[in-house]
Amino acid sequence: MAHILYWNGVALEANRRDFSNEPGKNKPKPEQGGPTLSSRALAIVHLAMYDAHAGAVNNPISLPRYLNLPPSPAIGTASAAAAVAAAAHACLTKLYPRQKAHFDAAHAAAGVSGPGIPQGHVFGLAVAQAILADRKDDPSISDDGYAASVYPRAHRQDPDNLGQGYHAPFYGAGSKCFAVTVRHELDQLSTLSAAEHDAALKQVRGKGIAPELMGTLPTTYKKRTVDETVVGIYWAYDGPRGLGTPPRLYNQIIREVAMTALNPNTGIVNTDDDNARLFALVNVAMGDAGILAWDQKYIHDFWRPVIGIREHDPSMGPAAPTPKDNIDNDCDSEWLPLGAPASNSYVAATDDEPKQSEKNFTPPFPAYPSGHATFGAAALHITRLFYGVADGNRSADTVYTGPFVSDELNGITQDNKGTVRPRHLRKFDDGLWQMIEENGFSRVWLGVHWSFDAFALTAGKPDLTRNIGGVPLGLTIAEDIFATGGGKAPVKSTVGPRL
Repeated sequence: MAHILYWNGVALEANRRDFSNEPGKNKPKPEQGGPTLSSRALAIVHLAMYDAHAGAVNNPISLPRYLNLPPSPAIGTASAAAAVAAAAHACLTKLYPRQKAHFDAAHAAAGVSGPGIPQGHVFGLAVAQAILADRKDDPSISDDGYAASVYPRAHRQDPDNLGQGYHAPFYGAGSKCFAVTVRHELDQLSTLSAAEHDAALKQVRGKGIAPELMGTLPTTYKKRTVDETVVGIYWAYDGPRGLGTPPRLYNQIIREVAMTALNPNTGIVNTDDDNARLFALVNVAMGDAGILAWDQKYIHDFWRPVIGIREHDPSMGPAAPTPKDNIDNDCDSEWLPLGAPASNSYVAATDDEPKQSEKNFTPPFPAYPSGHATFGAAALHITRLFYGVADGNRSADTVYTGPFVSDELNGITQDNKGTVRPRHLRKFDDGLWQMIEENGFSRVWLGVHWSFDAFALTAGKPDLTRNIGGVPLGLTIAEDIFATGGGKAPVKSTVGPRL
């Protein structure tokens, strides 16, 4: 297999393995936990792969370097495949040291041959060291020093999953960016009308409710359909055992694009040069999406539906401003969501241990904007741009229409009760654009996001003329990075931490 796709596959397997521990209180935490660190890790690995390939090819006009160090070898003296293998292996072992044996085996099985292997190997190691050094001061995802607000509408932990903490409250503000030219920001949710807030609450209360509570809904509420349930689960990848995080899902889709779609500039399926560029652009866009989305999350600090619906009445919550004895009918103090699926968490009982499983949950960070929506829009839109979709286009495309099987619905993955979900072959008649919109809506159907966390709605459809939600943020990130690099490759950002 071509060396870029090979090591992309190894990196995605590292993400999957990082989230493959048995459930239970004593399981080791992922080494690159959550969507923030996993997107950072994939950005680092793919930047190293890109610079190793570009430096070995040594054609700066078509393959400009991300970092100027180390200098490119003399033309024709270094194997690009060996350079990429060394760079990817070195970054992966640094980021995921528990998986070193797996990476050693992957390196041995890579099948690198031909001239220039020693020179390529040395160069690839030097590239990896330079990329890792460039990101050595990135902040952790710790919530030490963070205290959640008790003010109404502020994010607090899921009441059905106490003790989950707060993921990466300082990561976004404390990280320098990978390739964007500015810290893109979103409009305040106060720009939405009271009617829009009310519609979003009614939508997720009905569409996102736990199945066992559907009978409690007022008859005026619209319930989740079969299609909406499938969409919610299909796009999830909320760090469950054996599946990993959303950046892995979007890479899986783009692998299919890279292996089937015709490059508009050449009329053929991607070459190694094309794949080095594409996967660097995609993963750097998601690296910046993780930084900017989390920066915005903790700036706006907006509550999730599991709190917002239960405490919708002003008499509810730890800082309730108004005592009442007649509760607003849109408040449901017992409401729970379908939830981010804790897939593959069920372990059957043995003679020594009782059965184990984990609850579905609400992710441990503020709602606005949706990380899923931001990651998906950034990754899929920069892929659209790569395949010739015009900057500013917000409509259907034919870049890739599927079929694609999500690992959440592959006939193997189990729900948190141990039941195997069916395999679902999904198509996308409107291409990657349909994926962007569907991915944004999916979080409402799980009950873990409001619709405006992805985009504002007009007549029930996404309104992308407004700077509201993760989809506009992801689209802006993609267009910024693609335009700055002239569509060739990411350009190193000069945007430092906000704090």
